[in-house]
Amino acid sequence: MVKYVLFDFDGTLVDSLNIVIEVYNQLAGKYEAKKIEHKDIAHIKGLSITEKAKFLDFKIYKFPLLALDIYKLYKHSIKDLFLFDGIKALLEELNACGFQLAIVSTNSEQNIRECLEHNQIDFINEIISSNNMFGKNEDIKRFIKKHKLKDSEVIYVGDEVRDIIAGKKSGVKIIWVSWGYDQIDNAKKEQPNYIVHNSHEILSISQSI
Repeated sequence: MVKYVLFDFDGTLVDSLNIVIEVYNQLAGKYEAKKIEHKDIAHIKGLSITEKAKFLDFKIYKFPLLALDIYKLYKHSIKDLFLFDGIKALLEELNACGFQLAIVSTNSEQNIRECLEHNQIDFINEIISSNNMFGKNEDIKRFIKKHKLKDSEVIYVGDEVRDIIAGKKSGVKIIWVSWGYDQIDNAKKEQPNYIVHNSHEILSISQSI
């Protein structure tokens, strides 16, 4: 039985794609990479991390540094950040049903807390700011150990292929949402436990496991 529902943040709870692209484009020169043009967004969403780096002439080993720079600039746009439709109601329903909620994200804890406060959400139990873009599984494992949970008592909700991989490596079931940063064909290749197209499905799944 699920006790904790862990969420990714960007692309899962909040619609931050345009903000991230805008901030990335401000930093592209610093990293000697190509800027993202609007016409290329759909194509880029269908690429793997390696393919994205190649398309943008970006050195993949610099992704962690880029992420840190993005989230520093990102904080200036918190006021323009919106929850996806139905997300606030979903979080409130999960909370009302007795589920414990937490966020595992490479975004900064300060950015996340400001967004939650702005949206009058004060019942998220814990926010874990991951320092490793490709190592969320270690954060999830530490979370499980800290709270003395079984793998079966945790489910992770994310929108990217790396979220699916992190969930599998950590031993928890993963719900992949279709409204985020990655396209469904890439997600299906990694075989998440569940694929959802609206927020209501997350509540149903959490209650049924």
